[in-house]
Amino acid sequence: MTQEEVIENKNNKEFVLKALSDNGKFLELVSPELQNDKEVVMTALEQDPESLEFASTMLKNDKEVILKGIKGAPWTICYASEKLRADREIILSSCRTYGQALYFASEDLRADREVVKAAVSNKGIVIKYASDELRNDKELALIAVKQNKQSYHFISEELKQDEEIKALL
Repeated sequence: MTQEEVIENKNNKEFVLKALSDNGKFLELVSPELQNDKEVVMTALEQDPESLEFASTMLKNDKEVILKGIKGAPWTICYASEKLRADREIILSSCRTYGQALYFASEDLRADREVVKAAVSNKGIVIKYASDELRNDKELALIAVKQNKQSYHFISEELKQDEEIKALL
């Protein structure tokens, strides 16, 4: 199917479902009503999780939709609603495979040790997005600096003096 065909049939749910099962990114071309149809969006995500970008605002606030997107493309957490960026299950799931998801997490989750540990284990440098308290957590600092020496610049001043951490540099 071509883009032109999708645009011509952007309100035809049956046509759109077939098109999206071939190319999820066609979601960008369909009507706002169909971008707000959960079945349509889930079909697009099945084919291409990055198509989450084109889902309606309402569906970006749907936990099942967001979990489907981040399962295939963890970085799509950036499209989640503010409410879902504060959802521990969603952020933890995303941080385990995409440490940078910590950047999109709510302030409370940036202070959640398990979430931060999952994130820095995956990408050490993201310790810079952790709460001040967790940037002063020696275990997390060790994980981060072992993973990426540049993480040293984002840990607490107190831990920068720690001999075990300095030995990693």
